[in-house]
Amino acid sequence: QVQLVESGGGSVQAGGSLRLSCAASGSRYSIGAIGWFRQAPGKQRELVAVIQSGGIVNYGDSMKGRSTISRDKAKNTADLEMNSLRPEDTAVYYCAAQVPQKSGSLRLRTDGSRYDFWGQGTQVTVSS
Repeated sequence: QVQLVESGGGSVQAGGSLRLSCAASGSRYSIGAIGWFRQAPGKQRELVAVIQSGGIVNYGDSMKGRSTISRDKAKNTADLEMNSLRPEDTAVYYCAAQVPQKSGSLRLRTDGSRYDFWGQGTQVTVSS
């Protein structure tokens, strides 16, 4: 079993930056891709970024060009650096992981419903 704990959320003014961290417990060999998703009130969950165990990265449209995902496999962590934040980036940000068998597929690793493990989320609030 894998447990995920997010940290680094908070409040920031528009134009600012935040770095979110996701710490995974359990065997790192149980994890293929790690993704960051977000959900704003009244909106559907959407992909922010995902990184495969082999290092392949994919970004959702929402923060493409303003976010960078990275992963430390030895530490079993995945970070999301977000820049030029806007009020519309306000959401709960979730870290999620999926088993290695799925992460070779772009379709599967960019689909939140295909993830096996989820953190509890961290709130990001961007004020204008």
